[in-house]
Amino acid sequence: MSKTTYKIPIGPIHPSLAEPMTFNFEITGERIERVDLVPGDNHRGIEFMGRNRNIIQIIYLAERICGICSASHPYAFCRAVENAAGIEVPPRAEYIRVIIAELERIQSHILWAGIAAEELGFNSVLYLSWKVREEVLDLLELLTGNRINYGMFMIGGVRRDITEEHLPRIRKTLDYYKETYQTLENVFLKDPSIAIRTKNVGILTYEQALHLASVGPTARASGIKKDIRQDQPYSAYADMDIKAITPDFFTGEVKGDVFDRIIVRILEVAQSVEIIEYCLDNLPEGDIVSEPKLAKLLAVLKKAKGEGVGRHEAPRGEAIHYIKLNESENPEVWRARAPTYNNLMSWIPMLQGQEIADIPIVTASIDPCIGCMDRVTLVESKTNQQQVLTREDLIKLSIAKTRRMMK
Repeated sequence: MSKTTYKIPIGPIHPSLAEPMTFNFEITGERIERVDLVPGDNHRGIEFMGRNRNIIQIIYLAERICGICSASHPYAFCRAVENAAGIEVPPRAEYIRVIIAELERIQSHILWAGIAAEELGFNSVLYLSWKVREEVLDLLELLTGNRINYGMFMIGGVRRDITEEHLPRIRKTLDYYKETYQTLENVFLKDPSIAIRTKNVGILTYEQALHLASVGPTARASGIKKDIRQDQPYSAYADMDIKAITPDFFTGEVKGDVFDRIIVRILEVAQSVEIIEYCLDNLPEGDIVSEPKLAKLLAVLKKAKGEGVGRHEAPRGEAIHYIKLNESENPEVWRARAPTYNNLMSWIPMLQGQEIADIPIVTASIDPCIGCMDRVTLVESKTNQQQVLTREDLIKLSIAKTRRMMK
């Protein structure tokens, strides 16, 4: 008897999707035979808006690319501008940047763990995870004034200092996560129910992750030891010996499944605690910003000419910002690439061959942020027909654009 294949669309609005995204599945019985991704419902035009703002104003726009990574994008953006304009960041500011970034990694990974538990149907674990996450959010509010969108980063440094009065509260939070870490490990890495639902599910092999240019925990869970903090260390990371965490640290092997992606994030919570402790123990004295007067800083940026790239290892993976300054208040070019843009295609090999019931946890396992990565579809204004660009077309357009930019 021949098998019958059915087509099932999921999205763009679906209970298991926090953001609009369309999946077109072909299934046989309960098994997924093929999947096609259809993004494009959530483009916000942030880069376009940025080109109509001055360089300093863009910092706060970059911060809103992602609410959960609201330190990562301004971090990468500021590094890009500093690179283009030749601005040096004081050592104390570099350490404070890393402290904020690692506190964000803790809250982001714990938030993801709670969402993953909810996708598996374990709402009690969701509540536990978000209760644990409150501690770091309260600390971020104390240090920056906000639980999300911290407003901490400035070109040439940071806007607020970490004072002696803050240190006991920071260490209290770090001690809390040291004490709570074993609970997180027991719940997520030693619970048989979670293991049954995540082991050998949504496998992304080393070769597939490498071929698809996966980044962050998605790549590391497949055994790729890729981490910007390790490979091209910056800020205070350059003073530490950061090691990319892979699942064999815990299990002794790498499968590249959903369980391995849980392992990497849970272990990285403990790693972030260690990084913050190092920064507190070695926090340099001195200024927190190269130029405290914003009007003077903007005057310097208006005269700057050059290109810069800023990279940061965000919780989801490497975030990259590119800026081109051309002696103007507004940038000539600003481009941001969020890690989800790289990890999106990893869904295809992860989902093929899986059961329909595995779709929510597999899609959640890359910690997607659709609003961060979404792009537009080109449409011919006269004919209103979608324009399909081949690989050769894209290469030609890229070369032509590069030549225009170099003039």
